[in-house]
Amino acid sequence: MTVVSDHFYVSKEGDVLDQIVTAWYGDTGGQKLEAVLAANPGLAALGAVLGAGVRIALPDLASDTQTETEQLWG
Repeated sequence: MTVVSDHFYVSKEGDVLDQIVTAWYGDTGGQKLEAVLAANPGLAALGAVLGAGVRIALPDLASDTQTETEQLWG
């Protein structure tokens, strides 16, 4: 898979991917964690706690600005 991104993060000893994704995107919802894993083959095999020096591509994700609303009255 080709990553379309100019953004990378280099891990520090003890980093956790969930924390990295939350810091970069604001949360882990909307398949953000899955998108980062898909952009970084083999990253999941490194385990939950990362060692220092792991280069992680942070793909550009479409913002999820559409929300569905319903009118309850009138």
